[in-house]
Amino acid sequence: MSYPPDPNNPYGQPPQPGYGYPQQAPPAAGYGYPQAAPVYGYAPAVPQTMPGLVVTTRVLLFIIGAVQIIGAGVILIASAVTKTVTKQAHDSYESDPFGGFGNAATSVLVVVGIVALLFAVFSITLGVKFGQGGPAVRITALVYGSLGALWGLLMFLGSFANNVNPAPGLVFALMWLAVSIVMIVGMSTRDGVAWFARPRY
Repeated sequence: MSYPPDPNNPYGQPPQPGYGYPQQAPPAAGYGYPQAAPVYGYAPAVPQTMPGLVVTTRVLLFIIGAVQIIGAGVILIASAVTKTVTKQAHDSYESDPFGGFGNAATSVLVVVGIVALLFAVFSITLGVKFGQGGPAVRITALVYGSLGALWGLLMFLGSFANNVNPAPGLVFALMWLAVSIVMIVGMSTRDGVAWFARPRY
């Protein structure tokens, strides 16, 4: 006659299922025991506030837009002055003493002024989009900064052609280059990429 093993005997075998001890099944997931999901790495941190270089780039876009508006105003005023001087000269001599140069210069200045206004609107609009814009806004700003850097480099090289006083052109070109480089860096850093790739609800 066999007896069930004594559970208090330290030298005996552990109790086996079927000898008065029902087998315990492992708890199933979903009944108070959540199933552990495999972890393959840490999710990238989502920035809650706009990173510093992105804020700097945004402010620079607003400043560029303001400068472009001022420049467009100066150019359009110059075109109006050129047109007035040309008209007065024509009335005085009953012919165009400039050989048509005055009217052509007026037209060129008007076109340049309108283009400057369009760029001003573009710069300000792009800066506004930084709040809720996605990767397309970042790429647009990156391209804009790259074109600005190219333009600044051309101004820098062209300033040496001024044999009288190249200093103002050099200073302006260097400032433009610095602004463009800040824009490029701000759009290329990890924080900048994460800001424009963040989920928007």
